[in-house]
Amino acid sequence: MSIASALKTSRPAATAFVVIGMFWGCFAAYVPVIKAQLGASDALFGTLLLGSATGLVSAMWLAPYADRVLGARGMQVGAVALAVFWLVPGLMTSPVLFAASMAFVGLASGVLDVVMNARVSELEARHSRPLMNVNHAMFSVAYAAGAIIVSFARDAGVPPMPVFAGLSLLAILMVPLMRMEVTIVAAHADYDGRYPLWPIVLCGAIVLVAFMAEAAFEAWSALHVERTLGGNAAQGALGPAMLGLTMAVGRFSGQAVSERLPDVTVVIGAAIISALGTVLAALAPTPLVAYLGFGILGLGISVIGPIGLALVGKIVPPHLRTEAISRAAVIGFAGFFVAPILMGVVAEGFGLRVAFLGVAVLLTTTLPLVWAVKQLS
Repeated sequence: MSIASALKTSRPAATAFVVIGMFWGCFAAYVPVIKAQLGASDALFGTLLLGSATGLVSAMWLAPYADRVLGARGMQVGAVALAVFWLVPGLMTSPVLFAASMAFVGLASGVLDVVMNARVSELEARHSRPLMNVNHAMFSVAYAAGAIIVSFARDAGVPPMPVFAGLSLLAILMVPLMRMEVTIVAAHADYDGRYPLWPIVLCGAIVLVAFMAEAAFEAWSALHVERTLGGNAAQGALGPAMLGLTMAVGRFSGQAVSERLPDVTVVIGAAIISALGTVLAALAPTPLVAYLGFGILGLGISVIGPIGLALVGKIVPPHLRTEAISRAAVIGFAGFFVAPILMGVVAEGFGLRVAFLGVAVLLTTTLPLVWAVKQLS
């Protein structure tokens, strides 16, 4: 079935993916500006990003409850909260207040993220077809669009606040499209009561690796281009834009590939490709070569996280699907705790090239993890 039909089938969730992608793409491209505005070193800025990670991980525990209470309006409420909270971080000049404001951003983003992924998993089961990659592709398209918009805005000297205000208004206008009725699934009569711990842990670990690598490049690719390679502000903003665009291409392609090849095979190939792209970006002598590395990385890493979440939704009993995806996302979003700290510390001590080479090594750990998941499925 076509990508267009997949998007039509999952339109409410796809709209939510677009909203999250827009905001995070703009933020990634504005990182050098916000970092300078705070007067933070690499290590301190990496630590400050724990604010959003704290909110994200907290949201993972809140999301199943919010999903039950809000029902069909879950994605709508999450999108409104995200639009409101994103108005604050760009105004901050105090590191402490910036971290606190990012915690609220992470909380709203995390709740919306879990609910929309649960809705996609529900649709996959209902329609017996993969839909996760195409929805995550919409995140990447919106992420790239946000970064590209900021590349022009930064070149014109526009500060973060007006851009985020415009995106907040756009997100509010999209809220009516995100309403989706929720199907209540009861436990099967033959369910033995055992909790699917290992599928959650292993799939969560796959998502963790993918999100750590993604978070590292989202937050630091612009700085790598500008500081390590001597690029200007517009060239720096194109770093995360290139990542977002190629991740979109990878996820749209992954939608077609996932309908023809086993998930495990796709993840193995993607892990190898993304590791090679990371090495190229780390060792790049010019911004152009770095963009090529970001592009190869984006193509590979694009499908790893979505397939990790899709796998846990397929393995666990249907009545535990939302909870299992939430728990796997808890593990995955822990990457937003670890990656900023590690990248900041390693970059300050050894430079961004060494830090990105470490990400390449990390990506290879996906191979034994996906093999273990295959034994369970």
